[in-house]
Amino acid sequence: MIDLDAKHMARALELGRGGDPSPNPHVGCVIAEDDTVVGEGYHATAGAEHAEIVALKAAGKKARGATLYATLEPCNHVGKTPPCVDAIVAAGIKRVVIGRRDPNPRVTGGGLERLEKEGVEVKLGVLDAECKELIRPWAHFVTAGRSYLSLKLAMSLDGRIATRTGASKWITCPESRARVQQLRGQHDAVMLGVNTVLADDPRLTVRDVPGRSPIRVVIDSRLRLPPTSHLAQTAKQTPTCVMTTQAASPAAEQELDALGVRIVHVAATAEGRCDPVAVLQELAAREVVNVLCEGGAELAGSLLAARLPSELHVFVAPILLGPRGRPGAVDWAGPELPGDAPRINPPHWELCGSDAYVWGPIVFPKKTGTTKPGV
Repeated sequence: MIDLDAKHMARALELGRGGDPSPNPHVGCVIAEDDTVVGEGYHATAGAEHAEIVALKAAGKKARGATLYATLEPCNHVGKTPPCVDAIVAAGIKRVVIGRRDPNPRVTGGGLERLEKEGVEVKLGVLDAECKELIRPWAHFVTAGRSYLSLKLAMSLDGRIATRTGASKWITCPESRARVQQLRGQHDAVMLGVNTVLADDPRLTVRDVPGRSPIRVVIDSRLRLPPTSHLAQTAKQTPTCVMTTQAASPAAEQELDALGVRIVHVAATAEGRCDPVAVLQELAAREVVNVLCEGGAELAGSLLAARLPSELHVFVAPILLGPRGRPGAVDWAGPELPGDAPRINPPHWELCGSDAYVWGPIVFPKKTGTTKPGV
């Protein structure tokens, strides 16, 4: 026998993966009368109609007496749009199936309770794991108060990021570089350390694949970003932000500000570097839900040492650069034992052209030997 609730929720999940709603969550919705879908929709962009409203409008009068499937608990508060529960009740929906409760601690008054109070039958937890995965970055953003962090690494088989002369273009193949641009387009911001800017002068835009270019964030404790760099020269076209400390030169700040670079001061660590937790908090305060860190080695190491990445994306090229090549993609002390090492779990392996690509959630072992997700 077909599980209609699971079938329709699976379709709602498929719909929910569409759109670009940041800083709001991805949400999909289906309205059905038994096996027949009468309306469906998803939250396309922030400020636009929520998935439930789109689906209700598509269903029209056929919504009365039907079942509504939503990947996330319908809202019961006024934001940029009216509460969805009001529209659901007014449309005569008799039953609502919810994949996941809203984890936002700032939301007062649950949509589930309001629906039940209005006499609507509610079922919670259908395809819960899949619905949780759909909103994982956003859920972290609203509960932790920090941007969800993904770390990207690219290296040779022997773990090097450049040759002995410092040449790094290109270690990975064109297919891998296209996949990186896809990853950029899926994030609100892309982040890297100033040393990488000084070495490579990158653009950090989405060019060869569909998608928007994210905000570009440079971690630069002493404000060494050259005004002549691509990032500074194009800051008025693609938003660019530099996270720095009070050690930054006022003259350098004034020059970069004139080019359109946003300067944000954060607390410094004991070593004088930008505090990585403060960086992610500042980005979250500016509605950056998720950020992709693309390097360099020192920044990646400090993030891992602070146990901040939630995802890891690694591209490995089938080449050897030798022991005199530039150090590895991550500069940190690392674990004492293999069992203490952070790892991708579960890992997803793919081939990108001639390269291996492994990605997934990163977990950090506790001292007791158990593991917990990165935060």
